[in-house]
Amino acid sequence: MKIVVIGGTGLIGSKTVAILRQGDHEVVAASPNSGVNTITGEGLTEAMAGTQVVIDLANSPSFEDKAVLEFFETSGRNLLAAESAAGVRHHVALSIVGTDRTPDNGYFRAKVAQEKLIEASGIPYTIIRSTQFLEFLRGIADSSAAENRVWISPGLFQPIAADDVAANVAEVALAAPRNGIVEIAGPERAPFNEIVARYLKAIGDPRVVVSDPEARYFGGRVEEKSLVPLGEARLGRIGLDEWLRRSQTKA
Repeated sequence: MKIVVIGGTGLIGSKTVAILRQGDHEVVAASPNSGVNTITGEGLTEAMAGTQVVIDLANSPSFEDKAVLEFFETSGRNLLAAESAAGVRHHVALSIVGTDRTPDNGYFRAKVAQEKLIEASGIPYTIIRSTQFLEFLRGIADSSAAENRVWISPGLFQPIAADDVAANVAEVALAAPRNGIVEIAGPERAPFNEIVARYLKAIGDPRVVVSDPEARYFGGRVEEKSLVPLGEARLGRIGLDEWLRRSQTKA
């Protein structure tokens, strides 16, 4: 099978490409650097020729509300049009758990717009909504810090390792289209502030985590279950402690 991975050189993309290539599939790791640009349309027609499955892992270079919305709408339209013309049989996209429950988060709104384009495209699809990645914990802490304190909501949090995300993306891509949403999450669910505090302690970061119900997550208010699956979800195998062990081994 020919599979094109848009964003195939990124964190999740590179891991997904490696898994799929082990199965002897023809896998194209597409990115602007390889001549495939979903914003300008460059290289899309050539990349889609003979392709059965497209995995969209593209991400906006800007997180500013207007820019990220324009990115996902433009990229989505161009990619889906090229897929439709080429007769692609399965479109897989990575989205975010709770993206439709946090309307004041501009990035989440942009992902909702992307999902709507996919659902209306007529191309068989599966949308994978994932919880936040363990690899983002440092960035989350840094974005919520003031002096030596980190202000984090006590809402529930269930982060997943990038390796588990990639394994799920590859598995979904090789299965029949769901024409619906699959949710994935990490094996541990705990208050957001507690997980960030455990992470900072483990890496020797002296900053103090403060539980703050009013703390925002990239502009969005976090209710108790804003960031976790409400129903059935596929759970990853790598918890925080195991992920930290692996990270320290690699370092």
